[in-house]
Amino acid sequence: MTDSSAPGPDRGPLSPEQQRQLAEANQRARKVLGAARVAAFNGWTIGSIAGLSLLFGLFSKTALVMGIAMGIVAWNEFRGRALLRAFDPDGPRLLGKNQLGFLAVIVGYCLWSMYTTATGQNAELAEIEAMIGPVSDLARDLTVMVYGVVLFLSVVFQGLNARYYFARERLVREYLQHTPDWVVKLQKSTSIY
Repeated sequence: MTDSSAPGPDRGPLSPEQQRQLAEANQRARKVLGAARVAAFNGWTIGSIAGLSLLFGLFSKTALVMGIAMGIVAWNEFRGRALLRAFDPDGPRLLGKNQLGFLAVIVGYCLWSMYTTATGQNAELAEIEAMIGPVSDLARDLTVMVYGVVLFLSVVFQGLNARYYFARERLVREYLQHTPDWVVKLQKSTSIY
């Protein structure tokens, strides 16, 4: 009599029980690895904007500071992504805090820009006035309003993104708690996300 759970040429290298464990772990890992894809997208997007800001930083101290700050945010997105792919609970926490830090950078930038525009100290607006003449109060008000909208949307978007990441910590812990060690090792070594 043969053992039906043993690997064989017609059953493959995994027993039916191991196949079931792997399938269940794949389901649990899906949302965790999906968050790793979100972090990669955020990292590349923010990193690209940081690079452009650094180029403009040759002409503007504000752009230089923003480029450096966004570069740090992008770097942290990639670090958090790597931790997520390793099923490390620190990954979602890092990514959530990173989004809150990014929000602080955006809020600071918007408030600074609104202040310099409202007080007539905005260098970019001063350059426009030098080229085309005095800018009306309406243009200043519109500029402040645009920064206000960016501020509001950033609070919503970055806040929801931080919440999304923080919620993934529970999923990582559940994954680790309910997944056999051999499956965790296998998925860490084969994760393509």
